[in-house]
Amino acid sequence: MSSDEILRRISEFHGHLGPFVVVGYRMGEVANRLLGADVFAKTAVALTGGKPPRSCVIDGIQLSSGCTIGKGTIGLVDQGEVASIFLSKKDRRRVKISLRQDKLEEISSVQQGDMEELATKLYSLGDEELFEIEYED
Repeated sequence: MSSDEILRRISEFHGHLGPFVVVGYRMGEVANRLLGADVFAKTAVALTGGKPPRSCVIDGIQLSSGCTIGKGTIGLVDQGEVASIFLSKKDRRRVKISLRQDKLEEISSVQQGDMEELATKLYSLGDEELFEIEYED
């Protein structure tokens, strides 16, 4: 699937294309690469809390990782972080994926009308440009 198709899918699922939903989608992609793409073999906890716009991360995680509220494989806590923790059910491998501080500041400073453009830019960044990743075997 092309990046344009993925961004369109994110927008359709979430209702609009914004930076935090894209960040969540990318978090799920990273988790899938590190822990496997089986939607029943991992769980996630979003550390964003339940208040938008940061909670939009949750929709992105659900769409890309397959960890969903309906399956009971995603949880939510409010630790004031734009981060998530994924855990492999099979072997207890764990990965914490946190939005880099400079990217959070960039999101916080962007004008409302430029959110979609920033979301597209964030989607195109490499994992290390976007996140701090702590992986435990």
